[in-house]
Amino acid sequence: MGNPKGDFIWYELLARDADAAQRFYGNVVGWKASDSGQPGMDYRILDGGDGQAGGLMQINDQMPGAKPVWLGYVAVPDVDAAVVDWTAAGGTVQMPAMDIPNVGRMAMLADPDGVPLYVMRGAVDGLSTVFRVADARHVRWNEIAAKDDGKALDFYKARFGWEAVGSMPMGEMGEMGDYQFLAANGVNIGALMRSHAGQAPRWIFYIGVGDIDAAMEKIKAGGGQVLDGPHEIPGGEYSLQARDPQGAAFGLVGPRIARQ
Repeated sequence: MGNPKGDFIWYELLARDADAAQRFYGNVVGWKASDSGQPGMDYRILDGGDGQAGGLMQINDQMPGAKPVWLGYVAVPDVDAAVVDWTAAGGTVQMPAMDIPNVGRMAMLADPDGVPLYVMRGAVDGLSTVFRVADARHVRWNEIAAKDDGKALDFYKARFGWEAVGSMPMGEMGEMGDYQFLAANGVNIGALMRSHAGQAPRWIFYIGVGDIDAAMEKIKAGGGQVLDGPHEIPGGEYSLQARDPQGAAFGLVGPRIARQ
């Protein structure tokens, strides 16, 4: 396993119509997709031209109840030990540990709020670079909303070693709590926040784009929905939250390009 415990090493979109999802994200983000070669499943590798960015999986009859969603994978040195530890701390198992030849061992878990996440040990020692803090066409930010942000921080710190490395208040008077920045192995990976009224606990993965406004228009033209933003973020770029045409929530982050 090339990545240390706590690194995000993969992202995966489950879709009811993989062809339609491939067209939508190809237009909005610029990804190309190729078949993974995994027998018995429609699993595609997403690539932005400078390396793999994640996977796209067609929901099938062997996945009862599955809905379109983005899922993250976090590196652990021992998947089975991680499952035992996770459940002892109040989490649940959504998919038991399993091996995929030439890929690795993984399990889908849910935290005490019911938010799903994979833990995984790769089959090879290569370094995953799907998460890139500054690159377009890759996930650049991982954001989780939790019912109790303090308990959630303690939970993930104990499981993965994530650390809070600063915060800023949410809302004009901080009435929504703090937006707590997270680091894994010395790298800022995202943030944790308290879920507000009407918002279910969830992960949102923010994908980098070269032009936030152009990408927003492509979301709308492609049948998706912009839920919030774009809003300026520290550093001068902009972020938005959206839902794709099949209902999967995602985020975008990137610069605003001045136009004549």
